[in-house]
Amino acid sequence: MTCINLLPWREARRKEQQRQFFTVAGAAAVLMGVIIFYIHMHIGGLIDNQNNRNNYLESEIAVVDKKIAEIKALKTEKKKLLARMNIIQQLQTRRPEIVHLFDDLARTVPPGIYLSVVRQQGAFIMLEGVAQSNARVSSFMRNLDGSDWFKNPRLEVIKADDKGQVRTSHFVLKVSKSGPEMDKAAGEGS
Repeated sequence: MTCINLLPWREARRKEQQRQFFTVAGAAAVLMGVIIFYIHMHIGGLIDNQNNRNNYLESEIAVVDKKIAEIKALKTEKKKLLARMNIIQQLQTRRPEIVHLFDDLARTVPPGIYLSVVRQQGAFIMLEGVAQSNARVSSFMRNLDGSDWFKNPRLEVIKADDKGQVRTSHFVLKVSKSGPEMDKAAGEGS
């Protein structure tokens, strides 16, 4: 005999399919949640790792910046020291110059001229004094021009003073410094 199932099998099948669907949907939702959580944690870890690397780089950059600042300070200090050394060296090389200048000045002053002021202005020397006559000032200028330590004497001012029976001339002379050391330095500079 044939068996006929009169039970509502379609409803049971539909319920079974719905239960399977909800199970699969629930499993998919849980799996999706786990995947999203994993991705979130992974990306968060990557962000934290990158932030740690950035912080490390920033700290290293700060250390390097301090070293650069120290190097700049040392370079400026080195420049200052080199400038001081150059000045000291120039002073040492020019030390005997003033002796030669005064010695030569004493040799070039003819009788009848009295110097009252000797003043240096850069590469020039201003000479002020009193002469018994204009001819003695001319002789003094010729002597300066023939000197090894002076060149290009130029008369700035000359005034005649008549005091009683004595006639004198007050003069101001400007002369350039010269000399063997200065000529060598000028030759090296050109």
